[in-house]
Amino acid sequence: MAQIKPFKAIRPTKDKAALVASRSYQSYPQRELNSVLSYNPFSFLHIINPGYKFSKRVKGKERFQLVHNRYLEFLENNTFLKDAQNCFYQYQLEGDHFSCCGLFCATSVKEYRSDIIKKHEDTIEKRESLFADYLETVKFNAEPVLMTYADNATVAEILSEVRTNEPEYFFTTADKVTHRLWVISAPETIKKLHDAFKQIEQLYIADGHHRSASSNLLASYFQKNNPGHTGEEPYNYFMSYLIPESEIKIFGYNRLVKDLNGFSKADFLVKLDTTYRIENQGGLSYVPTQKHHFSMYLDGEFYSLYLRKNVYRFTDALSRLDTQILFKTILEPILGIRDLRNDKRIQYGYGKHTAIQMKKSIDQGKFTVGFGMVPITIDEIKAIADAGQVMPPKSTYIEPKLRSGLTIYEL
Repeated sequence: MAQIKPFKAIRPTKDKAALVASRSYQSYPQRELNSVLSYNPFSFLHIINPGYKFSKRVKGKERFQLVHNRYLEFLENNTFLKDAQNCFYQYQLEGDHFSCCGLFCATSVKEYRSDIIKKHEDTIEKRESLFADYLETVKFNAEPVLMTYADNATVAEILSEVRTNEPEYFFTTADKVTHRLWVISAPETIKKLHDAFKQIEQLYIADGHHRSASSNLLASYFQKNNPGHTGEEPYNYFMSYLIPESEIKIFGYNRLVKDLNGFSKADFLVKLDTTYRIENQGGLSYVPTQKHHFSMYLDGEFYSLYLRKNVYRFTDALSRLDTQILFKTILEPILGIRDLRNDKRIQYGYGKHTAIQMKKSIDQGKFTVGFGMVPITIDEIKAIADAGQVMPPKSTYIEPKLRSGLTIYEL
């Protein structure tokens, strides 16, 4: 069963929520980032970019300590408040082509370890340690792990009833997404949600594998160094945002490769012919519409690649993934790319117009060949997680991408 807990969130005052909430700072071009920092003193970006105050680039332990200091200033200036009692927080996003409604809550490190919270991606130990050090110093978590669960009628009914009340926050951001947040403080509603999630067997991490792994690492450290450890300390949990799996949006990544590994165009196509039926689609953009079908852009032309199933064997959930098929049939054996995470010959693109962007990058000479595929499904993600396997890097780009600073979990 899935255990969720309410918590006392640190969050913006009602009048400043729209000003505080920010996208991930990595998503801001430098010019936009500088503009926000210059003209919006309430932006959460001031906390995670603390060197701006001193016109200085800071990193490592120095940056972590300054992040903590800026966080304290937001509390001292009453930009943030702390709820007096444990609450759940329902958060809804609505855009032109996307909407979801989920729950901010605390999820259990113990359930992460016991595989009730399931993973489908590998993590890098160095990044885990770095973020664990960051959390230990700043003493808060402002970036929830995005998790999904099988659609549940009881949970949906409870959250629908909550939405009949006026939201605590209600604002629209420049990307035309409307944000609403309800504070769920009534003990009877909290109990209903807690009991409803007990009937859900697993939670699946959609986005945030390094954040959850780092929280687990930090909890292990605190447990070893706390003689009075009870299992109920805040470090035994981490903040998550839970939404039903029907509301997850999954986009695919394409693969762009800088060269043909020494092959001529003709020889490369001959190599592909062993595993794929190849059709030249000409110069018009071509996007695959079925599993195990791929698009390829090479030398000004699109090709459709149809997997020869009598050549490639499906043996498990991982072997059926299109990203794995592409790796095992083309990227590794023909193009010589064995390390998808670190090889500088390969890059990845995502979004609604990946075919156009792929064509543009190759026509400009930045890359030689590109491959596209249909997005991975939530059922495929679950099958990989249930089998204890991991996907190749950059297999999924998942929405929603949450704003930082609306709810903060103190450690």
